[in-house]
Amino acid sequence: MGIEIRPVALPGDVKKLCKSWWPIYADDPMWVPPLIFERKQFLDPSINPYFKNADVQLWMAYRDGKAVGTISAQVDHELQTHEPGIGMFGFFEFVEDEEVARRLFETACAWLKERGMKVARGPFNFNTNHEFGLLVDGFDTPPMIANPHNRDYYPAIYEAIGLKGAMDWYAYFIDYAKEPPELISRMAERFMARSKKLTIRTLDMSRYDEEVKLFQEIYNDAWEDNWGHVRVTEEEFTWMAKGLKEIIDPSLCFFAFMGDEVAGAAITLPDYNQVVKKMNGGLFPFGWWHWLTGRKKVDAIRVWVLGVKKRYQRLPLGAPLYLKTWQEGASRDIRGAEASLILEENNRMRGALEKLGARIYKTYRTYELPLGD
Repeated sequence: MGIEIRPVALPGDVKKLCKSWWPIYADDPMWVPPLIFERKQFLDPSINPYFKNADVQLWMAYRDGKAVGTISAQVDHELQTHEPGIGMFGFFEFVEDEEVARRLFETACAWLKERGMKVARGPFNFNTNHEFGLLVDGFDTPPMIANPHNRDYYPAIYEAIGLKGAMDWYAYFIDYAKEPPELISRMAERFMARSKKLTIRTLDMSRYDEEVKLFQEIYNDAWEDNWGHVRVTEEEFTWMAKGLKEIIDPSLCFFAFMGDEVAGAAITLPDYNQVVKKMNGGLFPFGWWHWLTGRKKVDAIRVWVLGVKKRYQRLPLGAPLYLKTWQEGASRDIRGAEASLILEENNRMRGALEKLGARIYKTYRTYELPLGD
């Protein structure tokens, strides 16, 4: 029996879709299984507002009646406003078989072409505001919270079916010491002493909805010109923030103000992947116990986003935000921090991280394929 590609019905087929990934990663000790209940919400068009802003279809591949791969294709309406003709694919998982990957990818490309797309770009689950990128280097460590992981044979198969690298993204890691690097301390303290307008405070959970709006103001301004950036609608931003509320640690989140205007922010997350891995996809029978008992044992953090509004990017605002984050991390006696994902052409951010002593330890890649006439 050959390979059969079947469309996925959302949300009814989500559990079946997710469970098909377990055999693919059965012998990969670095994989962090997704939480099924979270994926059910994310892939439910009646819950996730992203589906109001995109056309989405998913498929599963079967061989001899057994699930052997998955893929999605999406036409993001917001992306079309500034990059017309760019279609995206994601949730691209497959056994070590080039033909399975090819059949899935061809199916997604045909669907995108039918909707007028000229290029297939990915992997994105579903765009740069969610998990994205193919891991091409750094398979020897597990992914940190909200970052993807894939089998080490994926890059070769991507290239075999015609995909070409379009952009790299880096995950930097820095080993922690009690005292922050002298250069960053000096820059931050000098700027804080000279700038009478600058104030920095932590996130206030008692007014969380207002804080979310402040961060959205920064997010849509600071990242607007980044390669592949997709502007987030207010409804989707609010929904995403609601999901983050359970894992946000306010003492690791900082807002920088210049006078009365919010100018920048740094949002850092504890690496709860260390706990989620042990939950093996669910709360029951023992997942809840791992969640309740494991969170205090987390020994690393991820600087998830650090952004400054464009009008303030000539100021060294990043330095005090890094310093505050470092000091809070050091007070917890963590082993290190990841800063990711950093665009390869973002030389300002990369230079700042390297001055901190950070090193690239994972590389993710975005691929493209022209779809032709």
